[in-house]
Amino acid sequence: MEAKKTKILNYINVFRGLAILLIVAGHSMQFGEIGSLTQKLSVEIFAGGTALFIFISGFLFQHLSGKYEFKNYLSKKWTNVILPYIWTAIPGILLCFLFPLKYGNALEGLNPLLQIPMMLTVGRIHNTPAWFIPMIILFFFSSWTLLQAEKKGFLYKIMPVMFLITIFFPRIDVDYTSTLGLAYGTKYITYLKYVFMGYIHFFSMYVFGMFCSANKNIIDKFWNWRWAFMLVMLTTASLNVYSNINYGWSNGTISKIFLTVIALAYLKHYDEWLLSHEKLNNILDTIAKYSFGIFFIHWYIFFLYNLIFNLPNVMPIINNEITTLGFVFIRFLAVSLVSIFTLWLTKKTILKINSDANTRMYIGV
Repeated sequence: MEAKKTKILNYINVFRGLAILLIVAGHSMQFGEIGSLTQKLSVEIFAGGTALFIFISGFLFQHLSGKYEFKNYLSKKWTNVILPYIWTAIPGILLCFLFPLKYGNALEGLNPLLQIPMMLTVGRIHNTPAWFIPMIILFFFSSWTLLQAEKKGFLYKIMPVMFLITIFFPRIDVDYTSTLGLAYGTKYITYLKYVFMGYIHFFSMYVFGMFCSANKNIIDKFWNWRWAFMLVMLTTASLNVYSNINYGWSNGTISKIFLTVIALAYLKHYDEWLLSHEKLNNILDTIAKYSFGIFFIHWYIFFLYNLIFNLPNVMPIINNEITTLGFVFIRFLAVSLVSIFTLWLTKKTILKINSDANTRMYIGV
């Protein structure tokens, strides 16, 4: 039983590590002229790690639900998720105040005492990927209802409806430029809407994660159908790029649903092989352990990298696509490795100050 538990936790950890690397790649490896086929292809290929991250959150929630108690659950989430989010928000808030135009502070000019709570409740302004935290908090508060619906036997029956919502109601997009000219209150509501629509859009992925955890044997069936899933993934990805170019309609989550299934199938199938290769397993385990911390700080490293080398977020073509791919891959590696090193150094520093400190509540590691 213990060996089985270890295997399950191992591929959960590896999956989480892969999800965070895809999130970093989604930011670091976009290239091509904005709106071009190359740029849209880079988005489709490298972006979308949020779907995998939400899936594994639902998977882990259900996997540990046997010990669920609402008050204790929220207390742990406060310590392990919300507190590190608040601490790691400090660099982003400072960047908003120091480089308001270059960093894209949509609330620039408003009283800082008002800006800070507004930033923290929407995430996206001070740390672009951190909108995930206000959204996942909605899942935390939904936890009791989700488990009750699971116990009553109807939660998984309505998954097809949830997936239809994911497919036909894509995420709205909001950033600094899209809110220019709006009143501060309207900007804030727009960002809040982005968080809430993310919750609605990704609800199916969270519940799907719960479903796969509750029915772990189904993952073996995913392996049997992996080639069919790959074909569907490539088809939906191609259709999404086509739709985006010709009609301006895009839903990058659809292909990531099938990528999730494929990744889970391969990780479970090769889990024993991964466990038997100690060095590789240690590397993957390290990435998994640092995954939440990487999520919290990688945007800052990404911004500083671009600032140092005078690069835009979406890198223009340099000589040709292959060369540019090499440059964005270097940026991806630099952001990932510097993020891990920064977290490691910060953890060591905190423990030197207080050897009994819970570093996870400060930096997520």
